[in-house]
Amino acid sequence: MLCSRRLGGLGAGVAALRPGRADQTGLRAGIQARRVSTSWSPVGAAFNVKPQGRRLDLFSERRGLFGVPELSAPEGFQVAQEKALRKTELLVERACSTPPGPQTVLIFDELSDSLCKVADLADFVKIAHPEPAFRDAAEEACRSIGTVVEKLNTNVELYQSLQKLLADKKLMDSLDPETRRVAELFMFDFEISGIHLDKEKRKRAVDLNVKILDLSSAFLMGTNFPNKIEKHLLPEHVRHNFISDGNHVIIDGLHAEASDDLVREAAYKIFLYPNTGQLKCLEELLSNRDLLAKLVGYSTFSHRALQGTIAKNPETVMQFLEKLSDRLSERTVKDFEMIRGMKMKLNPQKSEVMPWDPPYYSGVIRAERYNIEPSLYCPFFSLGACMEGLNILFNKLLGISLYAEQPAKGEVWCEDVRKLAVVHESEGLLGYIYCDFFQRADKPHQDCHFTIRGGRLKEDGDYQLPVVVLMLNLPHSSRGSPTLLTPGMMENLFHEMGHAMHSMLGRTRYQHITGTRCPTDFAEVPSILMEYFANDYRVVNQFARHYQTGQPLPKNMVSRLCESKKVCAAADMQLQVFYATLDQIYHGKHPLRTSTTNILKETQEKFYGLPYVPNTAWQLRFSHLVGYGAKYYSYLMSRAVASMVWKECFLQDPFNRAAGERYRREMLAHGGGKEPMLMVEGMLQKCPSVDDFVSALVSDLDLDFETFFMDSE
Repeated sequence: MLCSRRLGGLGAGVAALRPGRADQTGLRAGIQARRVSTSWSPVGAAFNVKPQGRRLDLFSERRGLFGVPELSAPEGFQVAQEKALRKTELLVERACSTPPGPQTVLIFDELSDSLCKVADLADFVKIAHPEPAFRDAAEEACRSIGTVVEKLNTNVELYQSLQKLLADKKLMDSLDPETRRVAELFMFDFEISGIHLDKEKRKRAVDLNVKILDLSSAFLMGTNFPNKIEKHLLPEHVRHNFISDGNHVIIDGLHAEASDDLVREAAYKIFLYPNTGQLKCLEELLSNRDLLAKLVGYSTFSHRALQGTIAKNPETVMQFLEKLSDRLSERTVKDFEMIRGMKMKLNPQKSEVMPWDPPYYSGVIRAERYNIEPSLYCPFFSLGACMEGLNILFNKLLGISLYAEQPAKGEVWCEDVRKLAVVHESEGLLGYIYCDFFQRADKPHQDCHFTIRGGRLKEDGDYQLPVVVLMLNLPHSSRGSPTLLTPGMMENLFHEMGHAMHSMLGRTRYQHITGTRCPTDFAEVPSILMEYFANDYRVVNQFARHYQTGQPLPKNMVSRLCESKKVCAAADMQLQVFYATLDQIYHGKHPLRTSTTNILKETQEKFYGLPYVPNTAWQLRFSHLVGYGAKYYSYLMSRAVASMVWKECFLQDPFNRAAGERYRREMLAHGGGKEPMLMVEGMLQKCPSVDDFVSALVSDLDLDFETFFMDSE
């Protein structure tokens, strides 16, 4: 999944609102001048060996995290934030005293940039740094910057300086499309914070925003909180699968892969048992979101959240989900019948398919039918080989190379973090990717992408290079072998690298719309598209070599792996439709006509087909309701777009340079500076309908008989 933050009217992040058109003129000179003056090592080798001790470490100067001089110690966050706040004060004064014009937008973007540089960096450090002192200092910086942003979002004078520009039609018409769009986005962000309201309502909007942040944080914590049950209530052979705590056992997840049906059933019923506090927290969160949406002029929170997205409104989202559900229904029934058959074979006493069954039994069917034991694949997917594969792909498609660069002392937070320079064959250095790939204690167990610094054209004509972090949780290399990836890990690596390339190539004039700072249902397109490349034998054959023998991965093994993913895929997709529909209903018309649990029961039976289990409340574990509130459908819609782009542009030749350049020009280059549907239209040379999106997803479920016959010859 993608990670970013939102800072209200001057915020960065996926949610930052959008339409417009990026105008790339004026960037070339700034980019071409960049040259890299460091020593590089080949990218594959850099990831297959442990980092060497840094020479002359005793005498070298400590640079600070990400090369930020102040951050050589935790106290530096205070210095960095004070520096940013001083700059903010000056920029606010300039914005309020400058006559309306293009300069107004530049000042607003610089204001946003100075705050985001500290806040985005702190947002990453507070969860990823191994030292508690750094994490605490970063947490404090986030809080401090967040408070400043709240004040700026209610600064009427600042708002009016932007309003003067937007009210002058002649002046607005004279602006280039990207500048005009960014001005509109800043105004939109202000308005959804309630600044256009009278003083009393404005205060109410601020209070609601603060309350929603607190409730979101509390709900998120509750989604992972384990449940306890007395030991004697579980059969002895079941209780040993869980953590013991005196007379209790602790259930901290669904144990979906457990082979014992009773273990999965117990985990499902206990982990999803309703918690009154969490239930109240969710109800309050949904209710306060609805109040805020209505206060700032929207009929529902969903209408507010979907402004500027591909879907544009909740009516289109529901049309998409209902049509997809209809097209999937027969296939889903067949999938459940297949699961029922396998369950009957392994457990004849209990053959009814229950919600805790599909992940396990579909895995059994895949393994039995296709022999895709991960250990057969891992030796071909050393981390270095996979990185080399990405390097080859980006080079052929986009003229881009990845170079491993030695970080300075203090620049990285853990010695196994690698730094990559991203270099274009004619434009020079495009930016940096820090690869935090390996497991360590207290590191979050999620694969994600963080924007540390957004790209933008500075006043001196130079381009501020983007800096991102990719975070994975891969095993360390062992004495006899490098880090070996399962096929799933390899696909995740390609996915996250898709986000990174979006950040590197979203070369906009303004950082407010740089890279992945675009609508959520478009932000996942580049990363999901990379999964199609990761599953294509022509791509995999470029790099998948046995780490000991050098033997290439046989083609039929790749084909089996790809076809195995289609086993029960309709039921998996139907589950996503259910989740997305539930999200829409929760953020639709309020007050809700019944409890969140009753809505879950009705929606599950209508949009998934497996029975609701009494005394469970899955919605209380639905953590995406926080970051993806009213936008969970984005995964499905992004996959539909990615599927269409793949089939139209890359299926015939995944290394087609002309298609790669078009992809960069039409989709990646604009960040959030162009309306997402216009970017899709530019790439596909047509405006896809809801039916087109649905057909793209459904056609992906069909078995590739051509591949099947080739492999059986």
